[in-house]
Amino acid sequence: MLYRFCVFVFLLTVSQLSFSAGASNNSPAVAGDGFSDYRLGAGDLLGIQVFGEDDLSVEVRMSDAGTISYPFLGELRVQGMTIGALSELITNQLLDGYLVNPSVNITVLEYREFYIDGAVKKPGAYPYQPGLTLQRAVSLAGGFTERASSSKFYISHEGSTSNNKSVRAKLGSPVAPGDVINIEESFF
Repeated sequence: MLYRFCVFVFLLTVSQLSFSAGASNNSPAVAGDGFSDYRLGAGDLLGIQVFGEDDLSVEVRMSDAGTISYPFLGELRVQGMTIGALSELITNQLLDGYLVNPSVNITVLEYREFYIDGAVKKPGAYPYQPGLTLQRAVSLAGGFTERASSSKFYISHEGSTSNNKSVRAKLGSPVAPGDVINIEESFF
């Protein structure tokens, strides 16, 4: 009987660990995780840590010009860089006469906002969260108004090469930082 109880507890523990490992992750992006293709933009708040160098570990918000100010290195233009590319840039510049073997870790602490307009109850700017979909964005904006279309949703992606042209979207479509969402009204 004790053996069966121990097996039950073991299986329950393993299943719980498996379940929690598959849970969604709303943690900040760091170099080397699934957000490796995330492009930095104005308004992002970055945490930059250099192991063993407290005076080089800072939190810095990206300016509208796409730059950050970093100790010893001054203004760095980082607009459009990935977290990995920025980590490499800072590492290489610190190697150039400042540190022997810097270990740089960069985290996005706060993402820039996305914008939602049109037939939602509370249009405006909202903080981006990793894994954000159009449906969650509408929920953050208080839901649809009574006159909202059930199928006409458009997203303009920041930095789009097609002259910021809006693309038709579905409720499951991903939303990125800096995106502008428009929910059309229905006539009936």
